[in-house]
Formats: sequence, structure tokens, C-alpha cells
Amino acid sequence: MKGIILAAGSGTRLYPASLPISKILLPVYDKPMIYYPITTLMLAGIKDILIITNPKDTDNFKRVLGDGSQLGIKFSYAIQEIPKGIAESFIIGEEFIGDDPVALILGDNIFHGFGFSTMLKMTGLRTNGATIFGYRVKDPERFGVVEFDNKGKAVSIEEKPKNPKSDFAVTGLYFYDNNAVKYAKSLKPSDRGELEITDLNKIYLNENKLKVEILGRGFAWLDTGTFESLLQASNFVQSMEINTGMKIACVEEVAYRMGYISKDNLKELSKNYKNGYGEYLQRIVKRN
Repeated sequence: MKGIILAAGSGTRLYPASLPISKILLPVYDKPMIYYPITTLMLAGIKDILIITNPKDTDNFKRVLGDGSQLGIKFSYAIQEIPKGIAESFIIGEEFIGDDPVALILGDNIFHGFGFSTMLKMTGLRTNGATIFGYRVKDPERFGVVEFDNKGKAVSIEEKPKNPKSDFAVTGLYFYDNNAVKYAKSLKPSDRGELEITDLNKIYLNENKLKVEILGRGFAWLDTGTFESLLQASNFVQSMEINTGMKIACVEEVAYRMGYISKDNLKELSKNYKNGYGEYLQRIVKRN
């Protein structure tokens, strides 16, 4: 399975903080925001990742992440010249995807919760149909909303409805079979001129090939698109890391625990950081 991170947004809601650099490279507590979607894909067993950026930020992403070989994975890069919707990612990434299934995650989405890595691994093994993730929110009118019947089966999806039929928002993490490219090409732009991911999900829903995993109590889904949500995400990560002594979205640790790099590789990577982050990696080396 291939993975795509959509990180091409201009981040206007975070101006002036995001004027000099992509919002996806801004820090969420102690690491760049993009580390969070990267590790989400890695935990699903994905090692080949395409990062879609806007033209002015591509070099910054390459400088921060390189080609991924230091983590035992591979990063490729593509450009979205003008934002034309989330579903355009599959058209931009058609050559990269090839004949494989693909997972897409938005660059400003953070997920954390007990059992999430197991859920990701199981989802990553599916090669037919689509899987999306639902999360109960207090303001569903801001999101794509999924409606369920009395047996828990998804029966409709609406994009930012005025009168939501449920409280479950569709999060920014999607898994698709290889038909996603073909279906994305068949989409017509919405009233706001975008290829909507909701319309893509509706195709799978109408074919009875859409599975919705619910992220229940104990899960956190954080969208870091505003100053308030960015601060909340940083505070959440800080609190969890202080309380547990374990880091969230530490790419080097995930690469090591997934078997992508060796203990010696991890030890070398730890030398890049002369601070608590490097000390944390060194403790992992000694502990294991």
C-alpha cells in the first residue's frame, strides 16, 4: 500500500505565523506537524509516501525530511499548483500509486488513542473497497458527516450539512483500493470548484464498499488549522508525553519499533539532537 500526505494548503487561517513556512511544518509541541501524519501512515505498515506540497514550500519539506532513507522508508514529492480539493491528490499521485491501494491523510490531522496502531495495521491489509474513520463532534456542520442505520451501517455522507443527520464527522484519514484514481477522475467540481473527498466516498458507499471505523472514547482527533486548535494540540501532546514518559509521533522511534531501522541506526539518529529529544532516543536504545 502507498501513502499520500496532502500538505499543500496555504494555511491562511494561521497567518502571519505560516507566512514564512508551510503550516504543516509548524511545531506541535516538540516536533514538526508533519511528523504526526507520517507516523500514522508508518503504523499502518506504509513505507512509500508521497508528500503533496504547494510550489513555494517543497524545498522546505525536502530539507526537513529528505528522501526518508534515514528512517528506512521512502519519501517522494509532488506539487499541487492550485488547491482543487482533497480528491485531486489521487490524480496528482496517479503515477506514484500505480497498481497499489492507497491511504491518504491530511497534513494537519493528528490521531492518538489506545489500540489505534492495531486498527491501522488491520486497515492497511485491506485491498478492496474503502475505509474511513468517524469521530463524534459537537459541531458536525463544519465537517463531512456520516449517517448510520440502526445496525450501525453507513447509509449517507454529506459535506458540511446545515442540518446534520448525525454527530459523526469524517476525519482526514482515508484508505482506498486502486479504484480511487479512476473514481477521482470521474468527479465533477463542487460549487466551490473543488473535487470533494465526500463525493469520492459516496461512490464507494453506493457500491456498498465503504467501511466506517468509529474512533470512540479514549481517542483524540485534532485538526490543527487554527491558532486555538494548534495550541490545544500542543498542550495535549505535552500532557501525554509528560504523564507517560513516551513521545507521540516520534518518527525515529516508530521506524525502529516497526523494524524499518536497526538499533545502531537509532543510536546514530539520536546524535542529531542535543536535547531531550535525543536523550529520549538514547533511552530507547539502552532500554531495548
